[in-house]
Amino acid sequence: MSGITYVRGDATTPQGKGLKLIAHVCNDLGGWGKGFVVAVSRRWPEPEREYRRWHRDRARNDFGLGAVQFVPVGPYVEVANMIGQRGMRTGSKGVPVRYEAVDTALGAVAARAAERGASVHMPRIGCGLAGGKWSRIEPLVTARLVAEGIPVTVYDLDA
Repeated sequence: MSGITYVRGDATTPQGKGLKLIAHVCNDLGGWGKGFVVAVSRRWPEPEREYRRWHRDRARNDFGLGAVQFVPVGPYVEVANMIGQRGMRTGSKGVPVRYEAVDTALGAVAARAAERGASVHMPRIGCGLAGGKWSRIEPLVTARLVAEGIPVTVYDLDA
């Protein structure tokens, strides 16, 4: 038992009460337009707008692998834009997910969740376009969040 709750559904409509942090993986190129971010943008304009601003002004901020940007999208929901992907997958060029960066970002998400008394909600981060394996990501989620007593829900869309 991992301590993670798995449900069928959409991570952009997180279940439960209280503050909810929706964590997802972004690339380090400033690209936003495929994968889970499409669902995020369909629901709220703020995460994409803030991510693009963060990338554009990266010389003056912490934008880079392992960094996290928290974007409020409602009174009880924040989106955590986590930079955990180097570039984008093109052809057979390899897997863009960077597990160390995801781990670092999850540490920041854990700190924010603990500070705010929030639960964390996510798709299977880093496993879509980023090309990662859930068997490598799940232990990071467990160590960084579940072990700290933070409730985590992972959403799988219905096929």
